[in-house]
Parts: sequence; C-alpha cells; structure tokens
Amino acid sequence: MEKKLLKRIEALRQKLNKFELTRDLVDSEVVEVSQQLDKLLNQYQRVVSYQQLSFW
Repeated sequence: MEKKLLKRIEALRQKLNKFELTRDLVDSEVVEVSQQLDKLLNQYQRVVSYQQLSFW
C-alpha cells in the first residue's frame, strides 16, 4: 500500500510541476490536483505514523 501511495503522490507532483508552466495557481484543475495531492500526503503520513506506533 505504501509503495502505491508513493507512486500516486509522485504522479500528482509531476502533474502539478507541468501545470506550473502553463496554468495559473488558481486554475480549477490545478486546485483540484493540489487537493488530491494533499489528501494522498495526509493518507501517507497516517500510514507511516501508524507503522511507527506499531513498531513500539
């Protein structure tokens, strides 16, 4: 699961980087992708935190 999340995160990061060249930050698609990326980053953080807690 963790690797899948990282792949999806990286794909969205690359997409946002491409948008940087062609779109405004307030463009609806930029905002949507950014929000998706935020959700995935939060999800990844929860997974990593849970794994660290489970270690102890």
